Amino acid sequence: MTDGQTSAQTLIPARQLADLPPRFPGESAGYRSARNALLAEEIELRRHIERVAAQRRALPPGGAVPEDYRFEGEEGPLTLSEMFGEHDTLVTYNWMFGPQRARPCPMCTSLLSAYDGEMPDILQRVAFAVIGRSPIDKLAAFAKERGWRHLRLYSSGGNTFNRDYAGEDPAGDDVPALNVFTRSGGTVRHFWGAEMGATTADPGEDPRGAPDLMPLWTILDMTPAGRGQDWYPKLEYGNKAR
Repeated sequence: MTDGQTSAQTLIPARQLADLPPRFPGESAGYRSARNALLAEEIELRRHIERVAAQRRALPPGGAVPEDYRFEGEEGPLTLSEMFGEHDTLVTYNWMFGPQRARPCPMCTSLLSAYDGEMPDILQRVAFAVIGRSPIDKLAAFAKERGWRHLRLYSSGGNTFNRDYAGEDPAGDDVPALNVFTRSGGTVRHFWGAEMGATTADPGEDPRGAPDLMPLWTILDMTPAGRGQDWYPKLEYGNKAR
């Protein structure tokens, strides 16, 4: 198979790969047995993630963007096609920080804080734009307060990008959205957009995509208490920004 995929017929069964002897000090036979069973499921999950990623990459061409949206950036105006820079792929994140908000969404802010640290690596492969409907000065002022250094911020206050690609009502609340666009031969197309949300969530779950985009939740999912049922990130803890 192509694209780094290994034929399913050649894969070693996950349970066989997970059949490990005791590894950590003091662990019981019962713990190791349960842990190996879990490890087999983790191996299967990794394989499923790989299959889904390959299916995503194989999508047919998406729709051409209806217009070359014009944004305001920290260094002046530019269009969606100009956001690509030297790359042929552009990732956009719709930041919930519209003009009706005095402060941005804490969940979006937590996610973007993590992305800021990864951005020098991400930008080696693709272009990445953070888009909000507030004026660019307002977006940039919060980014400075937060200590962000690498995110590229743009205001969509003068266009319909957020409405078209995040499903926002201009008079209503902000909506978060991650979208991927491609550029080829002068044509910009929508490649993929996150479409999992409240309508696709299972009972008792917070609406989210898969794999989860937030490193915060990925870490907490590995702990005994998990994500918790009544905790969300905040903009400040003890009056100190994090």
